[in-house]
Amino acid sequence: MSHFFHDPHNSRRDFLNRLALGATSLGLASLAGPLNLKAASEHSAFSPSSEEDPDAWFKKITGKHKLVVDATRPHEIFPFAWPKVFLLTNAATGTPEQDCSVVVVLRHDAIPYAMENSLWTKYKLGEVFKAEDPATKAPSLRNPFWKPQPNDFVVPGLGPVEIGIDQLQKSGVMFCVCNMAITVYSAAVAGGMGLDPATVKADWLAGVLPGIHVVPSGVWAVGRAQEKGCGYCFAG
Repeated sequence: MSHFFHDPHNSRRDFLNRLALGATSLGLASLAGPLNLKAASEHSAFSPSSEEDPDAWFKKITGKHKLVVDATRPHEIFPFAWPKVFLLTNAATGTPEQDCSVVVVLRHDAIPYAMENSLWTKYKLGEVFKAEDPATKAPSLRNPFWKPQPNDFVVPGLGPVEIGIDQLQKSGVMFCVCNMAITVYSAAVAGGMGLDPATVKADWLAGVLPGIHVVPSGVWAVGRAQEKGCGYCFAG
């Protein structure tokens, strides 16, 4: 596994550059220039789920030991490995996984991991977000962390590890995804493909995986989780 150094001061610049680079790789010339986010702003209002209180979901954070994993981009297996490591090592030190709380916030460039396979294929999300398929090392046309095969993820010294989103959910790990990033990226991709931004955003929201909660923004969710006592883990 390679290691990366993250410069938070370049975050916004990288965000815009990645959109442009992803657009170029898809042949979406209209995104390669300055981004026009007017369409995004028109459709950015957060639509809450059936819960009236956006904070209600965070009441599920009740474990003895609590962690929020801040996933901002595709970064090998780390956004999904760290929750598993937290649960395994707490179990080894006397606290079973059912007595722990882990929240994974998928925001910024990590939002495609909240989406079903069909959206990866339809919108070429692997190219847009620079997300590789672990098996082929090519831009992924599927969500590799949704219902993986038994030997998809093998770690030296540990062997096969169950770090699929569905597998982690069975262990009580909570996942949420940033509505703000969905709004911006869907509008940008829609513009490049000549589609209606509102239609593309609705398509992306409809394709959010079961059990993943849409939150107003990822940074909002990170803050809320920390207010509930979660320690912070940056996952790339």
